[in-house]
Amino acid sequence: MKFKSLLDVIDSRKSIRSYKSDSIEEDKLSYILNAFRKAPSAKNIQPWKLIIIKDEKKKNDLAIACKNQTFIAEAPLIIVACANEDEAYSTLGGYMSSYAVDTALALEHLILAATEKGLGTCWIGAFKEKLVKDLLNIPEKTRVVALTPVGYPAEEGRNRTRKPLSEIICYDRYIE
Repeated sequence: MKFKSLLDVIDSRKSIRSYKSDSIEEDKLSYILNAFRKAPSAKNIQPWKLIIIKDEKKKNDLAIACKNQTFIAEAPLIIVACANEDEAYSTLGGYMSSYAVDTALALEHLILAATEKGLGTCWIGAFKEKLVKDLLNIPEKTRVVALTPVGYPAEEGRNRTRKPLSEIICYDRYIE
């Protein structure tokens, strides 16, 4: 599919919950990983690291750690997005670490690049961090932010609704 604009890519992105077993071409994988790498982060610290899982047993174990979302193991690979909280900018907004925001921005770059290349993804935020960390030997000070399977969709995905702009935009001050 050829996209005319970034909004076309965004409109086409859907959460895919069924994957073909076809492997992902190295050029496409490199493209989406570079999209992740080029994302902005607070003070350009880039406190993130990706773990790419191709091993079938590890994929199945991760599916269990992701609250038994077995569909993620169907994809040829699962990407685990992690961040080192100690490396991240510690006072985003004057009160919080930037690691989750930084990593989420970068993972969204990857997800949109995957959509552009005809690949499916599904943002996975339901997981047991300790199990994921134990399975993948992730250090204690590193946080798991999210996971996504990546592969060719075996389904179209569901349409999703979004609130109208009038419900989410305010000008000059916050309005309930």
